[in-house]
Amino acid sequence: MKKFIPLAAVGILTACSGENPGSDNATAAESIAKPAAAAQALSFVYPETREGDVVDTYFGDQVADPYRWLEDDRSDETGAWVKAQNKVTFDYLDGIPYRDQLKERLQARWNYEKVGKPFTEGEYTYYYRNDGLQDQYVVWRKKGDGEPEIFLDPNQFSEDGTTSLAALAFSKNGAIAAYSISEGGSDWRKIIVIDVETKEVLEAPLVDVKFSGISWQGNEGFYYSSYDKPEGSELSAKTDQHKLYYHKLGQPQSADELMFGGTPEEKRRYVQGYVTEDDRFLVVAGAKSTSGNDLFIRDLAKEDAPLVPVVEDFDSDTDVIDNKGSKLYLVTNRNAPNKKVVTVDAAAPTPENWVDLIPETENVMTASTGGGYFFAEYMVDALSKIYQYDYSGKRVREIELPGPGSASAIGGKREEDVLYYSFNNYKTPSTIFSFDVDSGESDVYHESGADFDSDRYESKQVFYKSKDGTRVPMMVTYKKGIELNGKNPTILYGYGGFNISLTPSFSIPNAVWLELGGIYAVPNLRGGGEYGKRWHDAGTKLQKQNVFDDFIAAADYLIDNKYTSSDYLAVRGGSNGGLLVGAVMTQRPDLFKVALPAVGVMDMLRYHTFTAGAGWAYDYGTAEDSKEMFDYLKGYSPVHNVQAGVAYPATLVTTADHDDRVVPAHSFKFAAELQAKQAGRAPTLIRIETKAGHGAGTPVSKSIEQYADIFSFTLYNMGVQSLSL
Repeated sequence: MKKFIPLAAVGILTACSGENPGSDNATAAESIAKPAAAAQALSFVYPETREGDVVDTYFGDQVADPYRWLEDDRSDETGAWVKAQNKVTFDYLDGIPYRDQLKERLQARWNYEKVGKPFTEGEYTYYYRNDGLQDQYVVWRKKGDGEPEIFLDPNQFSEDGTTSLAALAFSKNGAIAAYSISEGGSDWRKIIVIDVETKEVLEAPLVDVKFSGISWQGNEGFYYSSYDKPEGSELSAKTDQHKLYYHKLGQPQSADELMFGGTPEEKRRYVQGYVTEDDRFLVVAGAKSTSGNDLFIRDLAKEDAPLVPVVEDFDSDTDVIDNKGSKLYLVTNRNAPNKKVVTVDAAAPTPENWVDLIPETENVMTASTGGGYFFAEYMVDALSKIYQYDYSGKRVREIELPGPGSASAIGGKREEDVLYYSFNNYKTPSTIFSFDVDSGESDVYHESGADFDSDRYESKQVFYKSKDGTRVPMMVTYKKGIELNGKNPTILYGYGGFNISLTPSFSIPNAVWLELGGIYAVPNLRGGGEYGKRWHDAGTKLQKQNVFDDFIAAADYLIDNKYTSSDYLAVRGGSNGGLLVGAVMTQRPDLFKVALPAVGVMDMLRYHTFTAGAGWAYDYGTAEDSKEMFDYLKGYSPVHNVQAGVAYPATLVTTADHDDRVVPAHSFKFAAELQAKQAGRAPTLIRIETKAGHGAGTPVSKSIEQYADIFSFTLYNMGVQSLSL
């Protein structure tokens, strides 16, 4: 079971494309015409943003919040502001001479068949497929050697492609499917139950579902999680008591049984429930923040069995990943920051009875199961290494991977003897492999159709020292033959939080950026999970500045080694990475030419008052914790650190009107501060996507438009006047 992460990084697309630029070893800058001293300036006038008189007091310190009114996503005034800002932004983007060229290039590179890993349910083998430019992936299936047919086509869910398929789960016999949909990118979901043969909808949809999996118990029903409907705005009102329900087929949602989370003692911000593969145990994991959970089990073989505690504190991340009878197998970082697999009997499952099965190592582990084996994937400097173990804990073999990069988890049902995994890196399109669990042989199942010649590009790992001497890895990818003259347009991408690891992955937009002669660099900052819990904790709360220092040091490394210079360096990140960009551009505005903060957490004094934001306090702390924490947050909060009289980089803030994870008010307020105080001539614009959310499920057509805008804005503000495409 993969634990849900409420604040996720804006995903880099993994099914991606590039072009075959030919066999000549041309220089890296061949597609970007030599920039003039500056591109011809485009005229623009910012919309007027009213300043209010709201002042908050924290520990005796008065803090003005002049743009508080932009937090009201339902007001006509906010709606008019959004419309006015978008007009200015899109008028500016329309004036960039090669924006349409970039859009056409992205469309061409995106347009190839993409196929996901197959999985078997009942009599059918299912797989996700996109024929090229479809807004949403389609679920296909086939029975035996029969002809493939469409099972679910999310492109038919709405006319504009903005309703996406969020989850799909099948009953034990595969005869009934439950799937959830997201409308306009919202985290709020509906669950629809259908007969797999007729595709007939069997009952009224379940509504108000959020941050939830779908876990079947046999063929009779399933578990899901939700919050009570909030008062006020559904997109921004606080939600902090998650509840686990059991839905029995044929009954109305109002009759669903509340399993956990309904009492003050059981109050958790996040609750997940799932059933072991043999239907023996219900596992319930509760969390008050995005790090650490308690854990309970219920023996479903016994009528009216109680929930039995396995872990009663929130000091570790612990999950049940399998069982054999009453023997449980857990993966945990309790007293093992890099994680290990332990066993325990369900009759006495608490930590003092745990026995190590796959011990902790110096590298971070992710564990999965399938075919009667465990698969332990280790991150070695953020690169994958996978070992196969039997259920006695004996190592069977190392899985040979194609090279340095990222492999998806190898997993599947217990009885399957062939499993599947994918492999890719920043210059290698994703390929799906089949894996024979007995022989250990891997074979290509589906090779990427991306028209991209990986041999013409180089992706290498470098290490640099941060401000305090910490050694940080970074992957730098570029076209071979690059000239290290400090004039290469470069995107520095980062995240640095929530134990999330940035491992190498191929993407269509990045492929186009590389084709143009750009450099793409990704450091593995503290706050992430690349080196385990200690690495994560080193970038949290009163140590959050370490993340910003790591990122600034990455920029300095690229400049010192002549990959680029401040005149050709763009900094980009989303969600927590948007906070990263906002922080470093306000701390070191001289270091970057372009800043691209996406769906960022920008108001660090109020983030915890929106939706599920209070759950992020493990990483951030809150302004109400103590005066020390308030002072620290205020010291780097992007909204509160824009200073009048400072020349900031050309900035394109991006967000979406249906983002109910990091509400768009963060970006609205940051953009308003920049526009009011920018002393330089560089534009500080905001692009607000409509009928879209935090990132997941964004239609392909919208993604292409977004990247065309981001890349053209970036290059134009680096002085590039034309492209040779």
